[in-house]
Amino acid sequence: MQHLVIVGGGFAGLWAALVAAREAIHHGRELNVTLVSRDSFLTLRPRLYERDPESLRTALLPVLQPVGVNLMVGTVVQIDSHAKSLEIATPEGARLLRYDRLILATGSRLKTPDIPGLAEHGWSIDDYEAAIDFDAHLRDVTRTSEAPGHNCFVVLGAGFTGIELATELRSRIEAHGGSETAAGARVVMIDRNDAVGATLGANPRPVIEDALKNARIETRLGATVRAVDEQAVHLGSGERIETRSVISTAGLQASPLAGLLPVERDEVGRLPTDAMLRVEGMNGVYAAGDIARAYVDEQNLAPMSCQHALFMGRAAGFNASHDLLGLPLRPYRQPQYVTCLDLGASGAVFTRGWEREVAMTGDEAKKLKRYINCERIYPPQGDRAAILAAADIDAREDIKSAKAS
Repeated sequence: MQHLVIVGGGFAGLWAALVAAREAIHHGRELNVTLVSRDSFLTLRPRLYERDPESLRTALLPVLQPVGVNLMVGTVVQIDSHAKSLEIATPEGARLLRYDRLILATGSRLKTPDIPGLAEHGWSIDDYEAAIDFDAHLRDVTRTSEAPGHNCFVVLGAGFTGIELATELRSRIEAHGGSETAAGARVVMIDRNDAVGATLGANPRPVIEDALKNARIETRLGATVRAVDEQAVHLGSGERIETRSVISTAGLQASPLAGLLPVERDEVGRLPTDAMLRVEGMNGVYAAGDIARAYVDEQNLAPMSCQHALFMGRAAGFNASHDLLGLPLRPYRQPQYVTCLDLGASGAVFTRGWEREVAMTGDEAKKLKRYINCERIYPPQGDRAAILAAADIDAREDIKSAKAS
C-alpha cells in the first residue's frame, strides 16, 4: 500500500492528513496516511495571547482515528530523499519511516532578536510550553505587584501578535492579580518601526492607535533595545524601563526542518514550492503552511498565518494523495485575504484584501474574532461521517468563495 507521511501536527499538517484520507476513501482506494507530530495535540497557536493558555490545545487522536490516519509522536531528525525515508526520534527510541510521498508542515517559530540578555530574561507566547511558562510568571509577579518592576510589562514588537497580547494583558493580569493590580499595571510596547502594525498597513492603523490609547499602552516607536537584564529593559536611547516581564513577539522563521532538504530557502527559511505545493528540486516532497514559500495568486506570497496554513494544508493533502492515486492535481490558490485583529476591550478590527480595507470594527468585529478563535480554527468534531464531510474541500464554503474570487 502506498504511504503518505505528513510531518507536523499543526493546522496545515492536520488538514493535509484529513483531506488525504478523505480523498482515498471517496475514490475507493487504499492509502496509508501517517501524521508525525511532536506531541498528540493541536495547539491553538493564534489564541496563545489569551488567558488560560492551558486550555488552548485539543487532542489529535479523536480526529485522526475515525478516518484511519495513524499518529506517530516524535521528531524528525533526518530526511533521506533518495531512499524516501525519515529518521524519527520517538519516546521509545529512534524509528525509520519510509514514504512514497511526504508533506512537510512543521510551521514556524519565533525568531528571537539578538539582544543581550533577552534569551535569559525574556518570555514569549510562541508555543504551548512558552505560553504556559509566561502565564505562570504572570501569576507570580501580579501577586507581588508591589515589588520593583513586577507591575510593568514590556512587549517587544508592535505587530499582529504584539498588539493582541498588549491589549489583552490587563484582562490576564486581572485574572491573576485582581482588578486593582490590572488598573495599576504599566504596559509598554516597543518596536523599531515608526508606526504600530507596520505590516498591517495604514488603513486599520487609526483603529489600532485608538485601542492602544484606550488600553493605556505606552509605545516606544522607532526604538531599539540595547539589552535586557533581570531588572530592566535598556533602550538604545538610554532609557531604562524597570520590569521583570519582557515578552518577545516580533519575527518568525520557518521550522529548522526545512534545512534538512538540499534546496535553497528564502530569507526566512521557507521551502520553495510550485503551484501544486511540491518542493522545487525534490522528488515526491510537498510543503504546506509557514514552512512553504507559496504564491496565493499571480503576485502575492502567502504570509505566515493560520489562515493560509489551513488552506495550504488542505491543498497539499489533496495533491499529494492524488499524486499517489493517479488522480488530477489542482493548483493552490487563495486570492481572498482577510485579517481580524483582536484589540482587547476595544473589540477588534476586520480588514479585507491586500490593501487591508477596514470592513468592521468594535464589538461587531470582536464577535467575528471570537467565532474564528473559538470555532473556525478548531478541527472537526463528531463521527467519521462528520469528519470526512469537513475534509471535502469542494464542499467547504470558505474554499468555494476563495476559488470564486
